[in-house]
Amino acid sequence: MDVTSPSSAGAGDEPAAVPTFLPEPKRLGVLSRLAPEPMKVVLNWGRRYSLWVFNFGLACCAIEFIAASMARHDFIRLGVIPFAPGPRQADLMIVSGTVTDKMAPAVKRLYEQMPEPKYVISFGACSNCGGPYWDSYSVTKGVDQIIPVDVYVPGCPPRPEALLQGILKLQEKIARESLGERYADAAGARPSTAALRSGLVKGEEK
Repeated sequence: MDVTSPSSAGAGDEPAAVPTFLPEPKRLGVLSRLAPEPMKVVLNWGRRYSLWVFNFGLACCAIEFIAASMARHDFIRLGVIPFAPGPRQADLMIVSGTVTDKMAPAVKRLYEQMPEPKYVISFGACSNCGGPYWDSYSVTKGVDQIIPVDVYVPGCPPRPEALLQGILKLQEKIARESLGERYADAAGARPSTAALRSGLVKGEEK
């Protein structure tokens, strides 16, 4: 598209203006041929303010999560909907409490059942690094050992305000993210659909 003004008639020996073309808009993830940069803003805005939460409450931090969802703090006003019916309806997993080695496979399996794009908040010291039980033989040293974590909320236990701050940080991250970059490999190549499918949960072979 030419954005320069046409040269006036009778300009004489003046050289014609070189047309300047607008840059090609950046593309977005799997919608590369359909969703240019302005659409990315709209899609990210929708994800940012419609986060269905799959709460994985494992210990005392889950009480603080419940407090954050009640009337005093009310994170629904931030566009966060608590207590999704199941992992297939959820966008955000909040792991609150001590993750043991016995529970870790269940956390990973339910995370794998969540649709893309999905996000994880690690809520509390136990979920972040094992907390006061980090030296136990049966405690996983952080939920990031088994699933990727987007935001860490420190504390033992953290207050509900800390979870609200973590949600705001996650929303800021969603607002500026590109799904093409999120799912690209180290070389920058976008993965195929088959590469995004996990080998953990498989259907029965006939």
